[in-house]
Amino acid sequence: INVSSNVTQRFPVGSGPYTASKSGLDALTRILAKEEGPHGIRVNAVAPGPIATDMLGESLNAMGPERAEAFVRSVPLGRTGRPEEIAAVVRFLVSDEASYLTGQVIYVNGGGPAG
Repeated sequence: INVSSNVTQRFPVGSGPYTASKSGLDALTRILAKEEGPHGIRVNAVAPGPIATDMLGESLNAMGPERAEAFVRSVPLGRTGRPEEIAAVVRFLVSDEASYLTGQVIYVNGGGPAG
């Protein structure tokens, strides 16, 4: 299971190197799924959106209260995600319930914030 990011769909200004690296990881996920599938190996990625972590907290603090609030409101579900919500998707991806799932990037982002 690779850990990507929903920046690969948003392209936020100033995130070029980070977005490029995560986009490359998405491509690698798909390539490895094709290469390793014949050996019974599944390769998927989870792409978190804004998750309540120290990293997000620092970003929101740097934005200031008004911009931070607007950012969170831009998420269709109206909140940031929780780390355990990412963990639940990872648990599913490694389970037998996902035995026919490979080469996928699963976005866990509350519907995705605006760019």
